[in-house]
Amino acid sequence: MTRKLAPGKLVIASHNAGKVREIRALLDPYGIDPVSAGDLGLPEPAETGTTFAENALLKAHASASAAGLPALADDSGLEVAALGGRPGVYTADWAERQWFEGEPGKDWAGRDWYMAMGKVEGLLAEQGPGVDRSACFVCTLALAWPDGHAEVFEGRAQGSLTWPPRGTLGFGYDPVFVPSGKPLTYAEIDPAEKHAISHRADAFAKLVAGVFG
Repeated sequence: MTRKLAPGKLVIASHNAGKVREIRALLDPYGIDPVSAGDLGLPEPAETGTTFAENALLKAHASASAAGLPALADDSGLEVAALGGRPGVYTADWAERQWFEGEPGKDWAGRDWYMAMGKVEGLLAEQGPGVDRSACFVCTLALAWPDGHAEVFEGRAQGSLTWPPRGTLGFGYDPVFVPSGKPLTYAEIDPAEKHAISHRADAFAKLVAGVFG
């Protein structure tokens, strides 16, 4: 049986400002007082997992242990069908600059997401104009307690990739992702609407049913 989460403080195990902002909005109705790992000065553990769940659990357990509070971690990424599911768990890594591309990013703010979107588009372009442009955003949430207990919830959002990037409202790969049934990219959609249809919203609906239901 899923462990219930009591109202009170919860560490959001992330230093990604855009991700923290989305999670805060989703938690707002449930009496949760979220504080980010960045605000607490907690270190970011190395994401050595090979799946979204493994990385989410690594981050959640690290923050829960360091803060002595329940902690929620999110590991998410873009899976592109024509690229065999890449970049997948390495979604953020594709935005890290190499030595020949400039100074490597030290944190989320130092990543070059336009470069990352360009890498994906370049690999698709190599396959010709008829390439399958379908893609899926995946979000895995791990909720961990200081005693080591954890729960995991996964959400998905199907869509397709467009080029060039469009919109300024999102972050990461949002400007090239068009969710199924919509004409706009994630970065063109009002944030409140995105919260309702995103991969993170899907994962949160499962978390809410499990730990708040």
